[in-house]
Amino acid sequence: MTRRPSLPGASELFRLTSPAVFDAVPAQPTEEEQAPRRGTGRQKHSTKITVYVSDEELLALERARLELRGEHGLAVDRGRVVREAIAIVLDDLEELGEDSLLVRRLRER
Repeated sequence: MTRRPSLPGASELFRLTSPAVFDAVPAQPTEEEQAPRRGTGRQKHSTKITVYVSDEELLALERARLELRGEHGLAVDRGRVVREAIAIVLDDLEELGEDSLLVRRLRER
């Protein structure tokens, strides 16, 4: 008889860690001009993703973080920089659609 380890199922691996995740998402403003998105700051985040980057991308991200701290007095971690960048790109996509920087750059590839 072989001894196989008991591994968690997908529902256990991808479960939400906070029961009120969807309640915490603010409703979109109804007026035509929406407030820009903001990346979340230092708080406990309920959802995690893994993103693989090249050595060069990681080095550029770390250099940006150090520049923010050294030249602009902003002590932020890499996650905060990434969340702010995502918010900026999503706002640009929502506002400009076809002409957004994201669409243009993805079409280049």
